[in-house]
Amino acid sequence: MSEQDGARLIDEIRTLEDKKSALAARQARLSVAFDQLQRRQQSDAGIPTDQLGVGVGAQIALARRESPAKGSRLLGLAKALVTEMPHTLAALETGQLNEWRATLLVRETACLSSADRCGVDEELAPDAGTLAGVGDRALVAAARTAAYRRDPRSVTQRAAQAATARNVSLRPAPDTMCYLTALLPVAAGVAVHAALVRNADSLRAGGDPRSRGQIMADDLVERVTGTPGGIAGIEIQLVMTDRTLFQGDGEPARLPVYGVVPGGWAREIIGRGGSAPSTSGPGASAPGAFPSGAAGDKAFNTWIRRLYTAPATGELVAMDSRARLFPAGLRRFIEARDSTCRTPYCDAPIRHLDHIVPWHVGGATTQANGAGLCEACNHTKETSGWQSHPSAGPGAPGGTRHAIRLTTPTGHSYQSTAPPLPGTQRGSPATESVHPKEIRHPKESRHRKELRHHAKLHKRTVRSRRDAPFAA
Repeated sequence: MSEQDGARLIDEIRTLEDKKSALAARQARLSVAFDQLQRRQQSDAGIPTDQLGVGVGAQIALARRESPAKGSRLLGLAKALVTEMPHTLAALETGQLNEWRATLLVRETACLSSADRCGVDEELAPDAGTLAGVGDRALVAAARTAAYRRDPRSVTQRAAQAATARNVSLRPAPDTMCYLTALLPVAAGVAVHAALVRNADSLRAGGDPRSRGQIMADDLVERVTGTPGGIAGIEIQLVMTDRTLFQGDGEPARLPVYGVVPGGWAREIIGRGGSAPSTSGPGASAPGAFPSGAAGDKAFNTWIRRLYTAPATGELVAMDSRARLFPAGLRRFIEARDSTCRTPYCDAPIRHLDHIVPWHVGGATTQANGAGLCEACNHTKETSGWQSHPSAGPGAPGGTRHAIRLTTPTGHSYQSTAPPLPGTQRGSPATESVHPKEIRHPKESRHRKELRHHAKLHKRTVRSRRDAPFAA
C-alpha cells in the first residue's frame, strides 16, 4: 500500500469522525424536540405538571439501544447543548468536539444558572477552535475555572453536596474478576487507602510473599466481611447444572450481577473452605434444600437449591401464587431466571418483582407474568402510554425462554428474552434471541437483508483478490 493510500485512509477516518460528531449534534436536537412534543401531549392528557416528561429519557434510550438510566443522561446533555450552550453545540456539529468532550463541558457547568452557563460557553467558545489540541484534563480544568469565576458559591456548594452521592458499585471484569468501586468523600477515601497501604507494608516487611496490591485486596475483603477469604455464610446464588457440580462437566455456571463463569471455577469456589457460596442448579432430584459437605467441616457451608428446567429449551418449570406479592420462593425463582433487569439494554440489578400484566387488570402472580426490574424501569413502565405483555414469540407456550414485549407511548415495540440458563443445549430454539431485540418494521428488515447481501458480495470480492496471486 502506497503512502498516498495511507493518507487517504487517514483522511476518511477523520471525515467519519466529523460525521459522527455532527450526527451526535443532530441526535441532541431531535431529542429536545421529542421531549417538547411529549410534554405537550402529556399536558393535554391532563398529567400533573411535576410529572411531565416522565419516560421520555427511557424512550430515547431504547431508540439508541442504551439503558434507561443513560437515556436520561443523554436527554439532559441534549437539553443543555441546545438551550444553553450554542457554541459547544456548534463545535460538535462541525467536528471540533466529540460527544464525550461536549459531555465534559456540560457536566462541569451543571451547577451554574442558565445565564452563567451561557457565559462560560461563550468564554470558552469551543466552536472558535479555542480547545483545539486540548486533552480531557485540560478541558475539564478550563471549564471548572470559568465556572468558579462566575459563581464560586454554587461550585463550592456542589462540592459540599457531592458527599450525598457516595455509594458502592460492582461491575464485571475479565477472567472471573470484578471491580468493586466506592465513591467516597476524598478524606474518607484517602483514609481507607492509607490504612490498607499501611497494613500491606507491614506484612511485606514481615516476609509476606504477596504483592502490596494482593495484600490490600485481601485485607479489604476480610475487613468488610469479617472472614478470612471472605464469603462464608453469605448467599451469592451461583447457578449451575448438576452435571457441572457433581460430574465435572464443562458447562459454564452463572453468577448474578457478574454473569457467566467457568464450571471449574464454580466447583472450586464451592469446595474451598471459608469461601462457600449458595448454589442453585437445574437438577433431576426432588425439590428442596439440603446441606452439602464433609461431616465436621464447619468451613464448608454450601446449600443447594434445585430448580427444574425443561430439556433442551432451558425453560424453568412454572410456579404460581394467588397472592398479589410474589412469595419468597417464587421471587428467588424469577430472579434466577432473569438475572438482571428485563428492560431491553438495561443490565441493572433487580430491585422490584413486577407483574407484566398489572394485578389491577387481572394479571396473575405467576412466573410467566412476573419479571425482575430495576426501580427506575418499574416506575417508567407504570407511566401513561407504556404497555407490556408476555410475548407471542419466543417464550410463548411451546416456544423457548420467557419473553416480554414492551410497547412505548409512540407505538414502538421492543422484545426482551430471558438469558439462557446453564445447561441449555447449543443450537436449540432456546439459544435464539439471546439478547433483547427491537421489533422492527418490515421495510427495515428488508433493508438489513440487503446490507447483509452486499456485505457477503464484498467479502467474496476481497477474498478473490487476496487469493488471486496464489491461483494455479
